Amino acid sequence: MPTVKHLFDAMPPDRRRRLTELAHEVSLPRATRLFEEGRRADRFWIIRTGRVTLDQRVPGRRAAVVETLGRDEVLGWSWLFPPYLWHFGAETVGPVEAHEFDATLVRALCENDPILGRAVYRYVAETVAERLHGTRTRLLDLYGPQGSGAGP
Repeated sequence: MPTVKHLFDAMPPDRRRRLTELAHEVSLPRATRLFEEGRRADRFWIIRTGRVTLDQRVPGRRAAVVETLGRDEVLGWSWLFPPYLWHFGAETVGPVEAHEFDATLVRALCENDPILGRAVYRYVAETVAERLHGTRTRLLDLYGPQGSGAGP
């Protein structure tokens, strides 16, 4: 997890209020496809309850699950960086409750409010870095010489 556990905690209360005003609550049933790799990234979510898997297409095989996200985690960061295309696919594991945000509105808010924008960009960058580190560790555990990763 990033240094700050929740995106809302990464900003002052008045900025948090501005961001939460853009959110709407969604309830998603099990096995809901939220997005597909290579498609337009036009929203993101903060998971309140439930779990969502991130997957990547593998030619000639089923998509490979690369990460599972849960409570308080941000689902989606591709909406923040051009060309705004998803790098993975995502599907709910069971029922999910989440805050959903329109990416265009949040990007505009970030541009117009440098304090809020800096908090959002920093939080997302820390999230991406942490997930990249976790992926690297898992790959070392799977494919590296014994003792390369953080596992047993």
